Amino acid sequence: MSHTNPINVIVWCITLISYMHIRVGAITSSNNAKTPALLVFGDSIFDTGNNNYRVTLGKVNFPPYGRDFKGGVATGRYSNGKTPPDLIAKQLGIKEFMPPYLDPTLKINDLLTGVSFASGGAGYDPQTGKLLNVLPLDGQLKNFKKYINKLKAAVGENTTSTIISQSVFIVCAGSNDIANTYFTLLIRRLEYDVSSYTNLMVNWASTFVQELYNLGARRIGVTGVPLLGCVPSQRTLHGGHKRSCAEKENQASALYNTKLNSELESLNQKLEGSTVAYLDIYNPLLNLITNPSQSGFQVVNKGCCGTGNIEVAFLCSKLSIGTCEDASKYIFWDSFHPTEAAYRFIVNDTIQKNPNLFF
Repeated sequence: MSHTNPINVIVWCITLISYMHIRVGAITSSNNAKTPALLVFGDSIFDTGNNNYRVTLGKVNFPPYGRDFKGGVATGRYSNGKTPPDLIAKQLGIKEFMPPYLDPTLKINDLLTGVSFASGGAGYDPQTGKLLNVLPLDGQLKNFKKYINKLKAAVGENTTSTIISQSVFIVCAGSNDIANTYFTLLIRRLEYDVSSYTNLMVNWASTFVQELYNLGARRIGVTGVPLLGCVPSQRTLHGGHKRSCAEKENQASALYNTKLNSELESLNQKLEGSTVAYLDIYNPLLNLITNPSQSGFQVVNKGCCGTGNIEVAFLCSKLSIGTCEDASKYIFWDSFHPTEAAYRFIVNDTIQKNPNLFF
């Protein structure tokens, strides 16, 4: 009959406890124990590389995208460097970079601290992502359900529930619906006026928030849309020979934001035990465009890539002649997406104004 050495038992117990700590350590981040993970959904502003794993033209995994990212790597982020999910995760003390959920190399610790489900080109409108074959929001929700099951298999149902209930969820969508589906492609303009279409968008957004809540989310932020008429592509397409801001797009953006804010305030009261917040990105971007020099910017009406008037996604490539040398002087990287420098100002403003959600 063999006898167990007591010292071996102690060592085994310490090893087991250490292993368990590693497996679930993300539940209590060292800098912010209240936020174990960040989970984001939506469009290209929050896509950190999911479109790399889809058959779509909506990819940006090539230079000059990512030229100011760590290592100068084009990861699939729609900017020259970091994007809001990275910057928010860093400020919350969670991690440096937000990985895409569809990355097949993800480890359990990557999942425990949060991922991006977003897909560049997506919108609330089911029609919006069809042209580019990107992942719609209902598809992103399906992936979130798979994510929950992966967590349960790794750390158990109780720990998974704790992670989901304490994590910050952010949904960023709507820009493609207004700028592309409604005003550029005219897919919906033949059916709805602006007021009716923005009502539809708010209904879709509200439904998505409630679905997240039903799956356990309790800290949910939803961004409005920026002043879309002032992004370089809309100036080019609808701003006339002076490339002024397109007023109809800006008015639609403001109308949608007002309605969304009201709906989220209602949900915040309705969904018990939740914090549901409207995240304003319209005014921070407006402030940068109106007073660029105060924040160190010089160019407001075109993007850094190429002419910056129409280049986006595959039209912004290493073949684009004239791409700027210093993106930090530009508010926009390509004709639709801000630079990392501009994103930093917007993210800082958003976090400071929404402490109930983030802290």
